[in-house]
Amino acid sequence: MSEQTAPKTSPRHIGIIMDGNNRWAKQRGLGGGSGHKAGVEKIRAVLKACREHKVEVLTLFAFSSENWRRPPKEVEALMSLFYSYLRREARKLRDENVALRVIGRRDRFSPKLQDAIAEAESIACEGEATLVIAADYGGRWDIAQASQKLAEQVRAGDLSPEEVDEDSLHKHTCLADLPELDLLIRTGGEVRISNFLLWQCSYSELYFCDCLWPDFGPEQIEAAVSDFYQRQRRFGKTSEQILAEQA
Repeated sequence: MSEQTAPKTSPRHIGIIMDGNNRWAKQRGLGGGSGHKAGVEKIRAVLKACREHKVEVLTLFAFSSENWRRPPKEVEALMSLFYSYLRREARKLRDENVALRVIGRRDRFSPKLQDAIAEAESIACEGEATLVIAADYGGRWDIAQASQKLAEQVRAGDLSPEEVDEDSLHKHTCLADLPELDLLIRTGGEVRISNFLLWQCSYSELYFCDCLWPDFGPEQIEAAVSDFYQRQRRFGKTSEQILAEQA
């Protein structure tokens, strides 16, 4: 594809489905917890690589609404890793000028973990870039909770049914105040989005790679962003219209 059709700017917002931790551990004869721990350690390098590409927001799918179905010991290990990450990284993120946000339900987390989330967000509350961690998050839940807020407004008489549209619903989704999702990456070889950012990825570019998440790093970010540059993002328009706008 010619340079004329490539995006002129880097993706502002990248989302990643971090898949493959358990398989990575099994390949090495290790327990599942080792894979998740190795995966957590990759976040810092991936965030740094994204910032080098001028990415403003990185959203990571850390724990889905469906992950509660996993074996109790694995869930417990994941919660412990999440708690440790928040306690260890919040000040580092603040010092690196990165804001931290956690999206998803919180009522199913322990009070200790809920407090750790609130404290970490308070510490790293501002920054030139934003790291979003999706925990106990599901795309359908995101849309449902936004719909509930609109229904409450209608019931209170603050909004008429005719005023409910895409824009009004979008305002109540978890990432409404952040740049639109440009690029959604899934590691680990699977080619589905698994209920992640369903509303937000309606026009994002999708990128799937076989690399397991603990092996994912700056080189893989470079490959994904390079692939993004080769896409022609039309948003319903024709190629000819896009070329005319870029001329």
